[in-house]
Amino acid sequence: MYLDEKVRTELKKQFSVLTKNVKLLFFTQELECQYCKETRDILTELTEVSDKLKLDIKNLVIDKDDAEKYNVDKIPATVLLDEDGKDYGIKFYGIPSGYEFASLLEDIKMLGTGTTGLSPEVEEGVKKIDNEVHMQVFVTPTCPYCPQAVVTAHKFAYLNDKIKGDMVEATEFPDLSNKYNVRGVPRTVINESTFLEGAAPEQMVLDKVKEAINLVTV
Repeated sequence: MYLDEKVRTELKKQFSVLTKNVKLLFFTQELECQYCKETRDILTELTEVSDKLKLDIKNLVIDKDDAEKYNVDKIPATVLLDEDGKDYGIKFYGIPSGYEFASLLEDIKMLGTGTTGLSPEVEEGVKKIDNEVHMQVFVTPTCPYCPQAVVTAHKFAYLNDKIKGDMVEATEFPDLSNKYNVRGVPRTVINESTFLEGAAPEQMVLDKVKEAINLVTV
């Protein structure tokens, strides 16, 4: 067991605020995936805590149509959907353990309550974005500042269908980490070419997104 009784009790308390169901879509493949089993076990135990949570397990190869539908290209991958099955582009690539478990909990509460906790000004700014935006937040499970960066990207994705937000566990995907020159975490990569270091305030993240899509003069 990954979640002992004390943790389960705390999770039940946290999930008591959920008014909507949340679906976790997990893509795995037992061969050649270092943390697939561990991730599946964590998600299984987590979804047993509340009847508001549902887990659907897919195989990346066998269920390739689903993988294409949700733009999943590596494993382990967790996609969060609302109770109507809507995909907001909120993904976790890698095991959501350590500090990143908190990111997963915050995302579940966001989809399960429909609230982001962002300021009205930032929410309005995010909703006005009219360009395609892909945010990749590189993290490690031992990084205490990473959840803030991940959750901010996922909040932006929740508010605007043009924005996609990925958590990427840096050590599980070294090729990607090398590609984007990840030397410290969190590091947010926006549309392949704009970078943000650290857990920045939400307004600063929004400004970086605008910079990436050339809406502001740099």
